[in-house]
Formats: sequence, structure tokens, C-alpha cells
Amino acid sequence: MKAYFLTPGPGGTGVELRETATPEPKPGELLVRVRATSLNRGELLGGKPGAPARAGGGECAGDVVKLGDGVTAVSTGDRVMGRCAGGFAEYALMDAREAMRVPGPLAWEEAAATPLVFVVVYDMLVAQGQLAAGQWLLVTGVSSGVGVAALQTGKVLGARVIGTSGSADKLARLEKLGLDVGIRTRAADFHDAVLKATDGKGVSLVVNNVGGSVFAECIKSLAFEGRLATVGHMDRVLSAPLDLEALHSKRLTVFGVSNRLRTAAQRAATVRGFVKDVLPYFEDGRLRPLVDRIFGFDDLPSAIKFMESDAQVGKIVVRL
Repeated sequence: MKAYFLTPGPGGTGVELRETATPEPKPGELLVRVRATSLNRGELLGGKPGAPARAGGGECAGDVVKLGDGVTAVSTGDRVMGRCAGGFAEYALMDAREAMRVPGPLAWEEAAATPLVFVVVYDMLVAQGQLAAGQWLLVTGVSSGVGVAALQTGKVLGARVIGTSGSADKLARLEKLGLDVGIRTRAADFHDAVLKATDGKGVSLVVNNVGGSVFAECIKSLAFEGRLATVGHMDRVLSAPLDLEALHSKRLTVFGVSNRLRTAAQRAATVRGFVKDVLPYFEDGRLRPLVDRIFGFDDLPSAIKFMESDAQVGKIVVRL
């Protein structure tokens, strides 16, 4: 089968198309014929100098073609979506515990744009963030894949959403998805605008996609008993000062959502929560991922360059 291998680096991501053997599902896994896959910025960041290329693609949607031992929840031919190993390929493996049936209204491209960002957003907004109807949500870098999914999910949950972006055009496009307040900025200077929008109280939850350069400003923007989710570092700034007095006096909570150190069982538990609490919104049409652009499989290198240009609003998808 054909598969793309990636070598992330500070000057851009190296991309190589290889001919490899089709993988065999182990017990508890399923083999999927990939119909569509999508890009995630975290895959393109960092990378140690001299590190070997690795199979790219962390999520996909497709048909189940083979089951590993012990898999009974799905059958061959089922339409599934989920986290996977090597999604930038003609076939990919999924842990059966993380495979989700594709909601009826979603096309392959939309299904491929759903698993990673919306499950992470569920973790931030529901499982850990405890976002309630009527509360204010602030999303920095709101036009990113995670940012748009946070906006959409926040609105479905009844929250009011503030978003930051350096592009007025992107903010205008997101107003159509329900963005209540757009703040045009790429700097840590949005605290005053947030307080003005919230009658001086601050927000109940922040989703920080940008990174360390705006961390202190996010803390300043939180209300009493506010929560701060750290999910991205588009600025590549991995450290920041923490105002301990604000943390203490306002009884704040700061948390991360990386799956890197979680066990397979822990990841699967979050997927089950998402399926129960959020996936019904996809079935009834209240949630639908925003796909900015669709590329062909042969054009995946161009899709990566497009993501690195930071021009998209929502997800970038590759169709097989």
C-alpha cells in the first residue's frame, strides 16, 4: 500500500511517499480502508534533529475490512472514524475501543475531521472544564481545527464564546457559527476586551491553543473559579510565568489535555464519554465539523504546506 512518512522540523515538514506492507490487525484492533484523513498541527511541530521519519496521520474515516481477535462491537463493512496509526495511507489500524460509527449525516471528509479535535474538545469543555450553559468561554486561536470545534461545541452546550485571531476575515467567518465576540489580535493584549464583554467578571473557561506567549493573559482573563485548558503551542513557547496570587485568590484550575502519557484504557474512556454526551449532536445535525479545504491523496504535501501557512479556518482534509 501507499503511505506517507513525515519528518517534522523547524524549517518545515519533510514528506515522503513510500510503498509499504498493509498492516495486520492484532487482537483488539481493526483494519480500515481509509476513505479520508485529516491534518493536525501537533504532528507538524517540533521533531528532534536527526529523528527518523514516521508514518503520518493520526485520525481517519473508512470501511472496516478486517477484524483482530476479540473485536465484536463492529463488523467488516461498517463505516467508522477514529484515532489511528498511520492515517496518511490506503489502510490504517485502529484500536477497536476508540473506533466510532460514522454518524449518518456526515460525509467521509467530515467524519475524518471529527475524532481528534472533537474528542479533545470534549475533554476540555465537558470532562475537565465543566462548562455550563450561560457561562463564558474564551478560545485563543479560534480559527484552528481545535478552536473551531471548541466554538461549535461551546455553542451547542449553551455557552457564550469569545475568540481571538489575527485575521478579521477569519473572525467574520466564525460569526456565522455563533462566535459572540471576536478579538482581532496575535498578542497577549486581550484581557481588557474580555473583561468588557463579560461585564468585568472574566470567563469561566479558557481554551489556550496559542501557547506560552498568551498564558499569563489567559490567567488574567479568568473569572472566580475559572478553568484554563492548555491544548496547543502554535507559538512554540513552552514556558510561561504563573501568577500564584491569582491562582490562589480566584481558586483557579489549570489543566492539560495531551494523550501522550495516557493509557489506551484512559483514552478509550474519554471516547466513550464523547460518544454518549456529544456524538448525538452530530446525529441530529446540531454539530458538523467545518472543513476548510479538501486535497487529493497525491497532493498531501500541498495540504501540509497549506496548514503551515496558517491560512485555514477549521480542518484540512485529504480524500483517498
